[in-house]
Amino acid sequence: MDELEPVKVSPAVLEALKRQREAMLAALDNNSPIYGINTGMGRLAGTRLTSEQQAHHQRNLLVGRAVGGPPWLSPELTRAVLRMRLRGFLRGDAAVSPELVTFLADRINDGFLPAVPRDSLGSAGEIIPLAHAFQTFVGLGTVIEDGIEVPAAEALHQRGVKPFVLGPKEGASLIQGSPLAEAYAWVCGERARRLVDWQTVCAAITVDVLGAPQAIYRGTRIERLIDGGKTRKGVVQAPISVRVGPKVLEYVSQTVEELRETLQQSWETPADSPAFLDGEFVPTTGYHAAALGLRMDAVKAALIHAAEVSVQRLHRLLDPQFSGLPPQLAVDPGPQAGLTPLHKRAAGELHAMRRLAAPATLGSLDTSAGQEDVQAFASKAGAELETVIERFFAITACELIAGRQARYLLKTPGAPGLADAYAWLAERVEPVVVDRSLGPEIERLAAVCREFPCRLEPG
Repeated sequence: MDELEPVKVSPAVLEALKRQREAMLAALDNNSPIYGINTGMGRLAGTRLTSEQQAHHQRNLLVGRAVGGPPWLSPELTRAVLRMRLRGFLRGDAAVSPELVTFLADRINDGFLPAVPRDSLGSAGEIIPLAHAFQTFVGLGTVIEDGIEVPAAEALHQRGVKPFVLGPKEGASLIQGSPLAEAYAWVCGERARRLVDWQTVCAAITVDVLGAPQAIYRGTRIERLIDGGKTRKGVVQAPISVRVGPKVLEYVSQTVEELRETLQQSWETPADSPAFLDGEFVPTTGYHAAALGLRMDAVKAALIHAAEVSVQRLHRLLDPQFSGLPPQLAVDPGPQAGLTPLHKRAAGELHAMRRLAAPATLGSLDTSAGQEDVQAFASKAGAELETVIERFFAITACELIAGRQARYLLKTPGAPGLADAYAWLAERVEPVVVDRSLGPEIERLAAVCREFPCRLEPG
């Protein structure tokens, strides 16, 4: 589901959802207690609801749980949450109406962005962020329009849309499952893959600039990039950070692939509790996204280690003992600071990343009067992973700028496989011939690396 492509739900799928919905409604007629439909939720699951109470219950499920606040999710994550919710509904086991599915698809397509809290989400599932996301469908809460919060009712009115009237089970279904954790896994997985590609180029540039022996890189992704580069006379062995970079990045790629596989499994697992399967209401644990959270924690830890390697590699570039270039890559060392402030920025980013190294998925507490006594905190793992990736892109920008400066000072073309990379950098980063403020350039380059795939490998 490419976020730039409009969502289309085929008539055949809508018809299948209609039949499932009708079967679910018929199954309600036996008056058995069904969690969240004719009973309360959480500790109040034993409370039966009257017909009059049921008429308002689905709307109340959204309203009473919207206790979060800013900071809000980014637009990209918010769009991903809506798409993950739609993906789950299309399986059919939620048994929501085709009208709700169509309403959700239309809001994705018309840029409707609910204000969804990013932090302080201490429930067993994701009821707090999802209540914020989907109360907007009934005209409550706020949405983000051009970076500003506006009432959801106003945003619907501007689109010529009436607030949605929820039927049985639909409010409960909107706040079930783990679409926020899935959204983080989807978005962060793509960003992490992109980051690995850019870091591969960074590693190759450092090998090339230092003139490090190349035999150790056989069979790695950087082999073709550095092919044809020259080993500097007298360099018998490069620093460890230069040697192990490809191996570390291979491990990051492995953890990202494992996250992708876990996300695929999550997509294929019923998320509602109860789900409507084979004509019966079946309780599930789709809200407990610990597998996704733990995978995201693993990616986070792997990226922090890769960032440690990157920052050390950057430091070696600035040291004439290893580079054979002027100290701190300054054109005029002494009067000029050169690029050592880049390393200080990178070290600061790394320090902030290390403070997020502890697994976010650990730390359960009793909530809901003991009914919810374990939490996965998977969405928190995703939020921390998103932050780590953002900071690592800044470190990557610092390393790319230093690599560009080193190649400028060498005044030689470098390895043929890196010719496109050096040309790409030269177009975006001017050599530092006198000290200048590099902060804006770091931000711009980090944004480019984050938003655009790395297509710098030869062949």
